[in-house]
Amino acid sequence: MYDTLFSPVQLGDISLKNRIVMAPMTRSRARPDGDPTPEMGDYYEQRAGAGMIITEGTQPSYDGQGYARTPGLHTVDQLYAWKTITERVKRAGGTMVMQLMHVGRIAHHYNKVADARTVAPSPIKANGSIYTDEAGMQPFDAPEEMSKWDIDRTIHHYALTASLAIRSGFAGVEIHATSGYLPAQFLSTGTNQRSDQYGGSCINRIRFLIEVIEAISSAISSNSKIGLRICPGNPFNDLHDENPEETFGVLLETLNSYGLAYLHVIRMPSTGIDNFALARKYFQGNLIFNDSFTPEEANRFIGDNHCSAVSFGRPFIANPDFPSRIRLSQSNPNDEGVFANFNPKLLYTPGPEGYSDYPALN
Repeated sequence: MYDTLFSPVQLGDISLKNRIVMAPMTRSRARPDGDPTPEMGDYYEQRAGAGMIITEGTQPSYDGQGYARTPGLHTVDQLYAWKTITERVKRAGGTMVMQLMHVGRIAHHYNKVADARTVAPSPIKANGSIYTDEAGMQPFDAPEEMSKWDIDRTIHHYALTASLAIRSGFAGVEIHATSGYLPAQFLSTGTNQRSDQYGGSCINRIRFLIEVIEAISSAISSNSKIGLRICPGNPFNDLHDENPEETFGVLLETLNSYGLAYLHVIRMPSTGIDNFALARKYFQGNLIFNDSFTPEEANRFIGDNHCSAVSFGRPFIANPDFPSRIRLSQSNPNDEGVFANFNPKLLYTPGPEGYSDYPALN
């Protein structure tokens, strides 16, 4: 029934044993300075049955952190901590890709180390608030407008972290370009009001992301180990673009000359845009789709050649052996106990509870 879903696939230089991708999910289990913890190793090793694990968003610099206890990869200690995690996952038969996430203006200084900055394409404060361990919910900090030096430095940080990811055992990297974070802030007219070569026209607004891709490609000597995650029209974190279909049409057509490993597309029907159709219209490479699929829907989409793989997020939280449970559900379609539910109160709390303590079925 799910033969297509469990078939292997090649995404650029990244080999997947099945087409069940674990989507990136912030879980806030790193140390305050971004160092990965042993619990993170437990968590990812338990989920090695996925065809590919995409890590939670990982900041390429201290400036790139916005949330409490998110991991980084820009120090020697972080390099060795992540290397330990990837080795555990490989021994369990898994493959990992690191998601690179610079939050830009979506930050509060309580969640950053001393002297870290909050920067953005334009000095426009986001509406909304963010959780801090020190003082609970706090309004977003007002960002500094990035100078050309800031832009060049940030691109360098992306490239350096990508090279460290490959050195620490990751099969590739995924650039997080949605959810209102820094690349999306450059792409969107509501957050990018620059008058230089990084603002104004679509070509200018995609320039930052294209330069990030080029710098990463140079650093790891490959385009085919790079993925990109998008969700055109996503308003999360006070994001707005006057014409996201035009913006992403230009971006995706430009990306066709780069030979990326894959494009990871989130469909959000509430935006009024069919992001799957948009991606298929403009992008010529491998597609990973995400839209709260059931296993049946995922198998059908892949079987009908709409995409190469499907990513699942929350089902992996309480079901560390999610692919095995999918197989079991084929022979027990009426058994509602195959899939467990997670505790939402423990999504972002420190420690193993509600994180690495969900049991496998066997």
